[in-house]
Parts: sequence; structure tokens; C-alpha cells
Amino acid sequence: MTDAECLELLRWAAPHLGLRYEGFRRVRGQVCKRVGRRMKALGVRGLAAYLQRLEADPAERAVLDALCRVTISRFYRDHGVFDALLEPLLPSVLEAARARGETTLRVWSAGCASGEEPYTLAVLFRLGLAPRFPDFRLELVATDADASLLERARRGCYRRPTLRELPAAWVERAFDTREGELCLRPEYREGLDFRCEDLRQRMPEGPFHLVLCRNVAFTYFARPLQLELLGRLLERLVPGGLLATGAHESLPEGATGLVRAAGALPLFRREMSHP
Repeated sequence: MTDAECLELLRWAAPHLGLRYEGFRRVRGQVCKRVGRRMKALGVRGLAAYLQRLEADPAERAVLDALCRVTISRFYRDHGVFDALLEPLLPSVLEAARARGETTLRVWSAGCASGEEPYTLAVLFRLGLAPRFPDFRLELVATDADASLLERARRGCYRRPTLRELPAAWVERAFDTREGELCLRPEYREGLDFRCEDLRQRMPEGPFHLVLCRNVAFTYFARPLQLELLGRLLERLVPGGLLATGAHESLPEGATGLVRAAGALPLFRREMSHP
């Protein structure tokens, strides 16, 4: 598939799948290689024939939607975000929650892939926050539309390179070595609930103190859908709760109810007065 054909495919997919083809600029080659393999497996010759198939077959559109999911995940990715969550953002959230008589930190990782992000939060909570807030426990819902990635997440074992940004002392305390992999110890899995859900169709109820929605909705989804989903995310944030987006993402035009929480970092706080 040529680059021009790849662009044509993504331009077709955008309105049909609720995607934003510009978001695929850096990864379109990877996506279109997958599609090329799919066309070969189907015995479809040429992009025009495949587009005809997509027009006529909703099941194949669902396959294409899955092929368009791009997963790049590692522990402590965009370390500045997690540094800011560790201090001062989450301590402030926990102090406010404690003043309301709460004892649970509730977090949602949307588009959790193979688990690096939610497990990063679990380690950060247990080693970075729990010593200061021993009266709190963590409840973390992690969702992704890809069941195979979730199976890897539930296994909780990783190659060392994906942990290179996690503080070395945390790696030493939170992981055991097993057959060449680093596997998360059982106590760091407590309170985690992995669910196979597409956030375009379903979201956990909440409310949450922190929602991580990074490098999914605000990169690959069409702008009107982004605005709709952002409204639903806000409904699930407690007043003063935090939303983390991807480092290269921007919120859709017309977004309200959020203020920046840590300078230029992609961290936002729900305004206390937002309905």
C-alpha cells in the first residue's frame, strides 16, 4: 500500500469510525502495514476493492477499527506528569478527600493497553503516597478495547526496557524476576480492576479523583467525539479532581470546566463550580 493509498484509507475511516486521520500522522505506516496484511489474508486486491468491502460489511469495519489502535506504552511514561502527580497534585487531592471523610483514592486509566500505566499508579501510590496517607487505599479501574492487551496486563510481567523510566528503587521493591521478565508483586495488584471496554461506548461510573486518558481520545478520535467524551469524563471527576492527557494532545475547542493544574504539563483540574 502506497502512502497516498494509506492516506485515502484513513480519510475514509475518519467519518465512518469517528476517527481523526491527522492523529495518525506519525503512525500511519504502522497502521497501513497491518491493513495490508489484512487485505492479503482476505484475498482482496487493491484498496478500491477493500473500501467496497468496508462499505458493505460492518464486521470488517470493526476489524479496521481494531487495526487502527496504536499502542505505545511503558512505565512512568512522560515522567514529568507522574512527578507532578506524586508531588504536589495527588497529596492535595488526598488531603481534600480526607477532609470530606473519604479513605479511598479512586482512579481510572482509560486505554490502559498492557497495564504499564495503571501499574505505574499502583506503585506510585504504595511507595510514594501511602506512607503519608496510610489511612487511604487505592481503587483503580483500567479499561481498554483490546482483550489481548488486557490479558497481558493481568499477567503483570514485563521486559526490563519498558521499566527504564520507573525509579530504580521502585523497580527493586515492586517487582520479582521470573524467567527473564520483571513481574509485579501481588500487593501492587490490589485494588486494580481490568475491564474490556471501549470508552466510545461505555465508561465506568466513577466518581474518580484522577482520570488518565492519554494518547487515545484526544489524538485519534474526531473533534466532535472528543468534545462529547470530554463532557462524559468531566461528569466522572469529583470537583477538584484531575485529568491527565497525552503530552502532545490538546483539549478540543470549546472545552470548559477544566483549568491547568501544573503549568504546561497535560494535567487539568476540574473546576469546583463546574456542574
